[in-house]
Amino acid sequence: MFLNNLKFTALFYFLILFGITNYSYAQALFKKNNNINGANLVSPPSFVSQKTVASVKQINANWVSIIPYAFTNGHQPEVYFNTNFQWWGEKFEGTQQLIKYAKNENLKVMLKPHIWVKGDGWAGDYNLKSTAEWLIFEEQYTNYALAYAKIAQQHHVELFCIATEFRQVIKERPQFWCTLIQKIKEIYKGKLTYAANWDNYQNVSFWNELDYIGIDIYFPLSKEKTPTVDELNKSWIPIRNELKALTNIYKKPILFTEYGYKSADYSTAGHWKTDGSEVYNAIAQKNAYQSLYYNFWNKKWIAGGFLWKWHLTPTQHKNTQFTPQLKPVSSVIKKYYK
Repeated sequence: MFLNNLKFTALFYFLILFGITNYSYAQALFKKNNNINGANLVSPPSFVSQKTVASVKQINANWVSIIPYAFTNGHQPEVYFNTNFQWWGEKFEGTQQLIKYAKNENLKVMLKPHIWVKGDGWAGDYNLKSTAEWLIFEEQYTNYALAYAKIAQQHHVELFCIATEFRQVIKERPQFWCTLIQKIKEIYKGKLTYAANWDNYQNVSFWNELDYIGIDIYFPLSKEKTPTVDELNKSWIPIRNELKALTNIYKKPILFTEYGYKSADYSTAGHWKTDGSEVYNAIAQKNAYQSLYYNFWNKKWIAGGFLWKWHLTPTQHKNTQFTPQLKPVSSVIKKYYK
């Protein structure tokens, strides 16, 4: 009798342990299958068909980021959006049509307002000189953000990015962003993030107000022409530790709102350092993607991300730009996005 009871007890605990193990595995699998495997779409200059958006499914993407650009005239406070001079995909009409296309293809959507600064391009150094100018900018940027927040709510967009890479503005006007977030929440009921540049995500004071810590993860990793995956993995270690520490502070997952590498020599040294005369290097791009996925795509505290970038109009093979289309790296993306 004692031996029978002992066998029964052992079997009972084995089944519990087996169940826990399989539950843990199922949870891990659930997390893996629910990664945001996304692509930032290049807004097309003119009307495109649905099949162009469907093309991201070639790499097993399940999300797309749609970017309705606005513009400033240098370091002036006025913000221009939905204007006649803009591309079709950047205006209300094109943005809404692209969202509909994505939904028809069972793709989830992040709507990502993004300022283009005339003369600079990048919004990171955008700054103003007076309080009066800041008040004009804040009013006009609010109008821009709320206009697209309404579109996001109307079309059941899953994720809204409140702004992109305003390195100086978030330091100069922190209260503005908290006020803006509350106004967006009155209109839009989905998830929220902000796209911080890789070099100033620690200066963002409003992560607690958002659902994801959004980072455009363009960290310089190597000065070599074609670094190996192992070399890049070593460079990621301290960065990965810093990012993990950030999630421990805010108890929120990190989302790579942008990530990617040019198919060019020195593509992991910092793309802003190049002069436009890059030499095509598909291996450098492929190694960089492989290393990034290896270091982050299996981490529970990483929500996933949106590669930069996917064109909806034809591209040329062997260009040195960010797009992975028609390049060897597409096989790596497809594997990890599966």
